[in-house]
Amino acid sequence: MTARVARIVFLVSLAASLSSACGSSPSATSASPSDESLRNSSASSVASAPSLGTAGTFAVLAGTAVTCTDSTISGNVGVSPGSAITQTSCPVTGTINAGNAIAARAQTDFFAAYEAFRALRCDRTLTTLDGQTLTPGVYCFDAAVTSTGGVLTLDGPANGLWVFKVGTLGTGALTGTGFSVVTRAGTPPPCNRVFWWVAEAVTMTDSKFVGTILAGAAVTLTRGTFNGNAFSKAAVTITGDAVTGCAAVAGAPACVGDDDGDKDGKMRRHKRHSDGDECDEAGDHDDDGDHHDEKKHGDNR
Repeated sequence: MTARVARIVFLVSLAASLSSACGSSPSATSASPSDESLRNSSASSVASAPSLGTAGTFAVLAGTAVTCTDSTISGNVGVSPGSAITQTSCPVTGTINAGNAIAARAQTDFFAAYEAFRALRCDRTLTTLDGQTLTPGVYCFDAAVTSTGGVLTLDGPANGLWVFKVGTLGTGALTGTGFSVVTRAGTPPPCNRVFWWVAEAVTMTDSKFVGTILAGAAVTLTRGTFNGNAFSKAAVTITGDAVTGCAAVAGAPACVGDDDGDKDGKMRRHKRHSDGDECDEAGDHDDDGDHHDEKKHGDNR
């Protein structure tokens, strides 16, 4: 009987040993969520970014106020429903729209874009930006993100798309000090291919920041450079910074206030610019039938 029991014990032990060796243990066969996300990080869930509408023609767009001191802004500036724009040693290469219909339309388009970016599915969830080298994709942070002296490297084609969502669980700000966004070559990426959706505020200090900011609270840019568009549901404050809007980088035509003399209040494209897609909207052309192609009148000048 003792020999039989010993044989049974031996067989049970052997079976357990073979099971372990064949990898039946969950820890040996299943990849962790982080491993799975690493494998899939090169495949983005979006091929193109949600439309910014007329907001995309603004370098700076705020809900309550824009305050700019000892800085430069290349691009259009708008605020709505507020109307306060304060410039102290802050030249603006573009048009300023304060509390008018153009700014209101842009703010409405920004709000729509904000919700569209909020709805994008995450390809991968991160906990830090510092030292990351990332291929195109949608990268999410559950809560706030802070970088001090960090470098984010975007590795991909010129038409690649990077979307960063901060505070996807409902709250979270983006804060950077000495933070840089570069390509693998060390140069800034195209600003119209990088987007930052943030649940709360964005604060950048002494940073070389790139991309379009869609902030649920205030945007504060202090010193450094910013190649991109800053959109805020609250205020935008710029101090000692050089801001270059994406439209200005691309050389796109700027939409400006009504300058055609007809007093209809509709947005017009300034006569010195050629026509393009960036500013297209119903107000870009006359609706009363007065605007026609000269060729239709036989004028071949």
